[in-house]
Amino acid sequence: MKYIVCKEPGTFVLEEKSPPKRKEGEALLRITKIGICGTDLHAYQGNQSFFTYPRVLGHELAAEILEIDDNPQGMEPGDKVIIMPYLSCGKCIACRNGKTNCCTDIAVLGVHTDGGMQEIISLPTDILIPSGTLNDKEIAIVEPLAIGAHSLRRAQIQKGESVLVVGCGPIGFGIIKLAQVAGAKVIAMDVNNERLKLAKEAFGVDHLVNALENPLESLLACNHNELPTVVIDATGNKKALESGVQYMAHGGKYVLVGHHKGNLSFNHPFIHSRETTLMCSRNATMEDMLKVKEVLESGEFPTDAYITHEIPFVEMIENFDAWLKPETGVVKAMLSL
Repeated sequence: MKYIVCKEPGTFVLEEKSPPKRKEGEALLRITKIGICGTDLHAYQGNQSFFTYPRVLGHELAAEILEIDDNPQGMEPGDKVIIMPYLSCGKCIACRNGKTNCCTDIAVLGVHTDGGMQEIISLPTDILIPSGTLNDKEIAIVEPLAIGAHSLRRAQIQKGESVLVVGCGPIGFGIIKLAQVAGAKVIAMDVNNERLKLAKEAFGVDHLVNALENPLESLLACNHNELPTVVIDATGNKKALESGVQYMAHGGKYVLVGHHKGNLSFNHPFIHSRETTLMCSRNATMEDMLKVKEVLESGEFPTDAYITHEIPFVEMIENFDAWLKPETGVVKAMLSL
């Protein structure tokens, strides 16, 4: 079978190997779609934390069951499944408290262990979710959208609450739409006017702010002269991460979804004066995945606008460098097998 491995930063290789053998408690799966994630881009560029090479990337996956044992969910060969790509121990303090997303010994497919950029993979049955009425494209975007769902659950978003989403990329767009579904008043911020235009036209955001053009004035103007009570960063950019707290109302919450490989600095008197709730949001849980499945099944998410590029699996290497360039307009690239 064919697979693609990232040998070292800047180097992908298409190779062949024998299909894996299924172990007890696992299902043998045929991968049908692979979404390209920011983690994949960062790994290729050599700036992804918690990462070693060589590595088979890919954790936004759609799959079809080839072999499986009897299981509580009644999944059978031929069924399409969603894959929750976080392997947790189930025993540590985080897992015991329902926070499997930040297990002390977590292994994320395509990051800590080999992922889905391969034609066939064998994975534990308990991380599989029956796909219901979702098509393969929708199945493959459940995981990145679940990242957003988790951040909103962390922030305990309330109906009518003002939420600023900083960063109109694949994670940001997911947060935007899911916040809208939750009844929030959403404001989108970016430095790219084309991304802001997409936020308006495809995701229905009425309030847009360019971070390079008097952002504080713009925020106040579109929110009844008040700052939003929740600010969610989906950029991972150091400057954006450090400046985002200034856009938050007194008594508000600042949620860091974007991940920066390094130190961040905040002025303590400033965040203290606002009694800032500063929180990080990492990965997602089964609850978040199921919530996203429900939203996708309702038809409320604009999948076709979200997936901007799709190519065959074997053509990925020759196209990957282009996806790093903002001018190509990539939001979500996807591979088809």
